[in-house]
Amino acid sequence: MLQLVINGIVVGSIIALAAIGLSMTYGILNFANFAHGDFLTLGAYLAFLFSVVLGTNFLTACVAAVVITALVAVLYDLVIWKRMRTKGASPVALIIISIGLALFIRNFIIFLWGPAIKRYDLPVKRGMELGSVVITENQIAVIVVALICMFLVHYLLKKTTIGKAMRALSDNIDLAKVSGIDVDRVVRYTWAIGMALAAVGGILYGLLTNINPNMGWFLLIPMFSAAILGGIGNPYGAMAGGIIIGLAQELSTAIFPTEYKLAISFVIMIAVLLVRPQGIMGS
Repeated sequence: MLQLVINGIVVGSIIALAAIGLSMTYGILNFANFAHGDFLTLGAYLAFLFSVVLGTNFLTACVAAVVITALVAVLYDLVIWKRMRTKGASPVALIIISIGLALFIRNFIIFLWGPAIKRYDLPVKRGMELGSVVITENQIAVIVVALICMFLVHYLLKKTTIGKAMRALSDNIDLAKVSGIDVDRVVRYTWAIGMALAAVGGILYGLLTNINPNMGWFLLIPMFSAAILGGIGNPYGAMAGGIIIGLAQELSTAIFPTEYKLAISFVIMIAVLLVRPQGIMGS
């Protein structure tokens, strides 16, 4: 059981990172971005491109992958989302566009790298045994990186001007506009930060298992479940929700087959929507 708890914290850390970006974009733009999971996949594949195909140092490859994913997100905002905001597109229209964008990114990845599973070219190291529990260096790295990213998000939102502007837009976008906040600039920062976190989550997920073109799509339900459980639009709730979903998924394998992990996330999401739709930290 302790092994499942550790595995749940590790997986939950990845889900939390991705859910933070999903929750931030929803809080400011007020629509569910179904392309979020595919940006996670894009970040993982860019790290594979730089580290394995081009032979770059893995850490450098990861930084480059995160930066490029963030830039791609900003480009999409300039080309697509800003125009939709200007035209006053409805949330339903934005959701449909995001689904189309998700399919485009996924098939673009398949076109470039093929549908086969890929792995990072990293040495396999024996896990550390702590009694009956085994924890690997990659799992420790996942937890440490996730904690650092969460702290940086907290610092950004509480201590920086752009973070305060993000919170202002999330609370009341009309009041933020009349207060002189550059809405388009804040939105671009939100896309960049949210997709950068998704890219980090994709890379960390690749460290634990492997990468494939559909990985982001399969992680989409746990990400939405975490964001809804924590309170959609609340980054801190997404952090807590991600850990809870990760633990629930892994602990469920003590009773159910592993194939039911996604079903557990879905059941939790439905239960929260029925009982407390604002989430545990929502209002």
